Amino acid sequence: MSQDSFKDRKALVVILGGGRGNRLFPLTKMRSKPAVPLAGKYRLIDVPISNCLHAGLNRIFVLTQFNSASLNQHIARTYNFDSFSRGFVEVLAAEQTVGSQEWFQGTADAVRKVFPHLIHQEWDQLLILSGDHLYRMNYLEMIERHVSLGADMSVCVRGARESEVSELGLLKLNKDSCITEFREKPKTKLERDPFRLDTSLYGYTVAEAKERPFLASMGIYIFNRNLLEPALFDNSALHDFGLQIIPYCVNKYKVCGLLFKEYWEDIGTIRSFFEASLSLCQLHPPFKLFHPTRPIYTRQRHLAASTIIDSHITHSLINDGCLMKKVTIKHSVIGLRSYLDEGAVIEGSLIMGADYYDNDTVPKNKRIGIGKNARIIGAIVDKNARIGANVVIENKQQLKEYDDPEGRFYIRDGIVVVVKDARIPDGLVI
Repeated sequence: MSQDSFKDRKALVVILGGGRGNRLFPLTKMRSKPAVPLAGKYRLIDVPISNCLHAGLNRIFVLTQFNSASLNQHIARTYNFDSFSRGFVEVLAAEQTVGSQEWFQGTADAVRKVFPHLIHQEWDQLLILSGDHLYRMNYLEMIERHVSLGADMSVCVRGARESEVSELGLLKLNKDSCITEFREKPKTKLERDPFRLDTSLYGYTVAEAKERPFLASMGIYIFNRNLLEPALFDNSALHDFGLQIIPYCVNKYKVCGLLFKEYWEDIGTIRSFFEASLSLCQLHPPFKLFHPTRPIYTRQRHLAASTIIDSHITHSLINDGCLMKKVTIKHSVIGLRSYLDEGAVIEGSLIMGADYYDNDTVPKNKRIGIGKNARIIGAIVDKNARIGANVVIENKQQLKEYDDPEGRFYIRDGIVVVVKDARIPDGLVI
């Protein structure tokens, strides 16, 4: 099936923006999960949207219900199609209606509640995505496989490590690629073991199969139009796709698993987000931002090139509009408009930069950015933070969890996260 002929099938896309984003708190303290910055210049939502646009899918709804202002602003400024296109990227926030006064109760309930917005669109397949995964996928190929298998619904699947499966949905496939059993987020060995299998039968090498002895859902679903409505409305008490809708459909319809073996990472926790972000600093990272034909799209800002004077920088990403002099940066991501004063040392950290430049009247020692001789190791500094001179952020006590009484920073998964717009005074040691 060619891409042109597939476009005639009028596939529609829904991206699930998640709930409160508790696993990514405090990065989600003042923004929705899809709006969390990535690699210093992108947002998490840019990844699935870019994948969609490369596949020729340009009718996209993004569902969210918490702190959606910055997400709305980003999408409005980034994804504008010409007046002759039917394409759109539109945020659908949870809303009170005559029929419902409640928030989204789960992933499936979110789609159920926005169904009136979907039903008036023309589509044969609905592609449902998550907004907190890092990967490149040709959705067109996946939908073609879904159609060729004659599936009513399909789930994209991958081999999974045992350490991952407590947060994923495990499944079994028969020889026709149909899902025969499914269990969401098994917590015990007793629940997991029945799903252990030889994944070399699905194209993994022997070494890979030993490392990944399970097949797991990636949270990417394809529904035929004639199935979606009964799946959502035959039993309105089913609120979650993984926990309830998939097992329900497996017992009534033809539900297939579509194998995906390339890089995919769930970045829905502080630790996974931190590690995946730092992996981008490698010369040959598992997820390549420097893709020749499939770039990640984001907002055009027209910033000047960064000015870097007499500094030592290695294995790092430095974004546009930065100013730094006599600094040391190792294995770190430095975001847009970052200001680093003399003597600053940044190692294994994410500095998310700033949304704006300070006015020239702001004294140098009070500017947004990293102060003189500050030392930041293994931390995340969110946007517009002011880090004072001689500050040390290193989690020297090796705390796993901690909440600053003044709300300036939190420690999650052993990582210090300085919140957006925080003010860290001179000399403070964290």
